[in-house]
Amino acid sequence: MNFNKAEFEKSYGISAQLESSDKPEIVFAGRSNVGKSSLLNRLFSRKNLARVSSVPGKTVTINFYNVDTQRFVDLPGYGYAKISKQEKSRFSELMEGYFQSGRNIRLVVQLIDMRHKPTADDFGMISFMKQKKIPFIVVLTKADKLKKREYENRFTSVFEELDDPDYPVIPFSSITGQGTEEIKALIEKALSV
Repeated sequence: MNFNKAEFEKSYGISAQLESSDKPEIVFAGRSNVGKSSLLNRLFSRKNLARVSSVPGKTVTINFYNVDTQRFVDLPGYGYAKISKQEKSRFSELMEGYFQSGRNIRLVVQLIDMRHKPTADDFGMISFMKQKKIPFIVVLTKADKLKKREYENRFTSVFEELDDPDYPVIPFSSITGQGTEEIKALIEKALSV
């Protein structure tokens, strides 16, 4: 698969706009400001294909990217407190609509900020994927922001917090590229099934 052959396709703000799925999809999920856009840009070897913002809660749509013959899907970040109840309701409807629209989801890449414990929303998403039997991996973002000892402690703690996970957990840095090749390999494996 050629990850460099990526282009922005479309954005949708409500689930009624979603077109039917005609390609295998790799989905990226996580809380606001966890680094989904930075991960996508690193995978695509681009700087600004996925828009990066310093303001949490900026991605308010589901964004689709054509990547070679596949589709990558960037879901809105969840858990951002400074949005209205109406926006939270729209986000919820959009996410539910996406997952219930009979799509060919091959893998969900669940992002968690390595510097912090997984949130209730992170656990909720993991639980949802297990319940629906959706294959997923966990990517620990912002690994470069931890000093060596902090990194080791957090990595050990995450395994305890996730209750000795039976799914891949990969530390990632958009700055150094740590974890990029492993994530690509897991995506390619999911697409080959």
